[in-house]
Amino acid sequence: MLRTKIKDSLKEAMKSKDKRKLSTLRLIIATLQDRDLAARDKGADEGITDEEILQMLTTMVRQRRESIAAYEKGGRIDLAASEQEEIDIISDYLPKQFDDGETKKAVEQVITEIDAQGLKDMGRTMAELKSKFAGRMDFSKASAMVKQALGK
Repeated sequence: MLRTKIKDSLKEAMKSKDKRKLSTLRLIIATLQDRDLAARDKGADEGITDEEILQMLTTMVRQRRESIAAYEKGGRIDLAASEQEEIDIISDYLPKQFDDGETKKAVEQVITEIDAQGLKDMGRTMAELKSKFAGRMDFSKASAMVKQALGK
């Protein structure tokens, strides 16, 4: 479903001659094809799942945020703005991101569900969060919240 939405958006960007959106969508599709090939080598005939596509898009957004920080530090505001435009385009294909309150609530819920007792259960907790909330939360923030909650 997500794969189709991206390809349809590519066609629309071609028709409207939106160069930024077109180049970003081509980059997404190229990355998707690379991941599909790798998945097929491992036996997944249809390529990667929608959940894996969401993780891929989340990674792309995170990479661009890191680039923005580096560009701003180097005084290249024009390149930072370009990266931000790509983030905006990629984010159109991601579900609404959790804010800090929603992330904290989800962390507490998962800890209760799996009966996590201490830091030794952090990996299990993060795995459960990633399976339930892929693409909807910043897992670096969630990791800090899990560590704080389990460290008590």
